Amino acid sequence: MAHYQDGQLEITRTVVGPLDNNVFVARCRHTGKAVLIDAADEGPTLVEMCRRLGVEAVLETHGHRDHTRAVPAVREAGLPVWVTAEDAPLLPGYDHLLADGQVIEVGRLRLHAMHTPGHTPGSVCFTVEGSPVLFSGDTLFPGGPGATRGPGASFPTILRSIEQRLFVLPDETVVLPGHGRDTTIGAERPHLEEWAARGW
Repeated sequence: MAHYQDGQLEITRTVVGPLDNNVFVARCRHTGKAVLIDAADEGPTLVEMCRRLGVEAVLETHGHRDHTRAVPAVREAGLPVWVTAEDAPLLPGYDHLLADGQVIEVGRLRLHAMHTPGHTPGSVCFTVEGSPVLFSGDTLFPGGPGATRGPGASFPTILRSIEQRLFVLPDETVVLPGHGRDTTIGAERPHLEEWAARGW
């Protein structure tokens, strides 16, 4: 059963690994072509899912280990992996570099890469042209930004990314994070000052 769908897009979600990572497949309903968001863990499971759903490439939201453990398995299965230059050194391997504003065509779908540093220097989110959907990785969750305690992380930077890049999206935009449940931009935007004040 689809996690989300509209006239052009079907999204399937599975949860993998000890940290309950969300892995999404965004599939063009017109052509059947698809892309995987984050090869997080449980490589054999994700490879089977990719074959079943017509996945042709993998887009990594960032380079943390819990989001990339299945990268070797998907690459061995012939799927190219995309990641930003800033986070590429964190991966066990990759094939292409993502740039801010880059458009990835998946059948008739057009996914837009949006550089949102803060959780990692190379964190990136993806919007889908014509669909109210945001793949937010670990940049934005229900109730606040992703963790900024690790190397290369910055709380002021992630807040700026959220305010300037994500909170300009429409209220009805569905936020699909790297862990946990969905939310919307409209539900989260009013809490920005509260997050800034608490410092996490």
